[in-house]
Amino acid sequence: MKKFTISIPQEKLEALQVRLETTHFPESPEHTSWSYGTDLDYMKELTRYWKNEFNWRKAEKMLNQFNHFTTDVNGITIHFIHQKSKNPDATPLVLLHGWPDSFFRFYKVISELSNEFDVIVPSLPGFGFSEKVAMNSGETATIIAELMKQLDYDEFTVGGGDISTPIIQTLATTYKKSINAVYLTDVGYPTGSEDFSTMTTDEQQFAGKCQQWWYQEAAYNMIQSTKPQTLAFALSDSPVGLAAWMVEKFQAWSDDGIEKAFTKDEILTNICIYYFTDTIASSLRTYAENTRAMYATGMPKPTPKIEVATVIASYPGEAVPVIEDWANRNAHVVRFKTMPKGGHFAPLEVPQLFAQDLGQSVLAILK
Repeated sequence: MKKFTISIPQEKLEALQVRLETTHFPESPEHTSWSYGTDLDYMKELTRYWKNEFNWRKAEKMLNQFNHFTTDVNGITIHFIHQKSKNPDATPLVLLHGWPDSFFRFYKVISELSNEFDVIVPSLPGFGFSEKVAMNSGETATIIAELMKQLDYDEFTVGGGDISTPIIQTLATTYKKSINAVYLTDVGYPTGSEDFSTMTTDEQQFAGKCQQWWYQEAAYNMIQSTKPQTLAFALSDSPVGLAAWMVEKFQAWSDDGIEKAFTKDEILTNICIYYFTDTIASSLRTYAENTRAMYATGMPKPTPKIEVATVIASYPGEAVPVIEDWANRNAHVVRFKTMPKGGHFAPLEVPQLFAQDLGQSVLAILK
């Protein structure tokens, strides 16, 4: 296990500047805003800011205020933040990010949560400063469990959402003796493997909304789950192309839209983590690895129910906010709360609300 400092070589910063200077923007129909995808006017302004005002060294300094480490876990290099509490009896709390965010998702909540918890924020395999290898959720759960053993934690709490949800579900079922509480912002979505005759009316309506969202918004998921490498050529080569692919999700999945929910510095810091580490390809392949694992033995099977005490926070800005009946079907829910605001990236959008809710609800379970 080694201390790690984020330090991007200056030549990478200079090469990025050249690419930004020579960006070729696509044409766009007039007055369409975000309705066809990423808004051209927004991307031109973001690119201008990226070239002229964004300061990666400032972002780097901010990120390095946390305690970063790398270690070998089952032959894979894993990067993680380990921010220990001053409380000697603090419970370890593992926070797992999704896509298209990164460990940066939690930068606003680490300090507050470390008052009561030892906070561990890994970069998932294939993301950020971890090794560029794509793994399915079950394999990643094993990596996280082994990482916690290396850190000498016998029990821990785990929280997250998005593509980290199936990782957490695996941890809470396969490694349930090590998990003392779970905090989730979703519990996955219907896959068609469920018996709809056993669903409540609310669940059936929820499944219908999920299907509608899938047809209207989930093209990204289909290509990343089937032919991610084709997409990776363009996104690895063009920093603005990479940004456009990602910011459309920050726009669509946030409560107030990208320009109100996040600063340009936050958006660009997250994008730069992908660009400088060259991990967009491996992060995309994660979707394909999950899909292949899901269909390896035929049609997907229902996910085993989480029996560990679980807190669900349903944020209104999510594409399809999780409902209580569906949560109860998939987890031993000890508290379900509809949050007043916030979206898919709640720790970035509403950090105080997220940190307080997680801290209070989990500590109540552990008493």
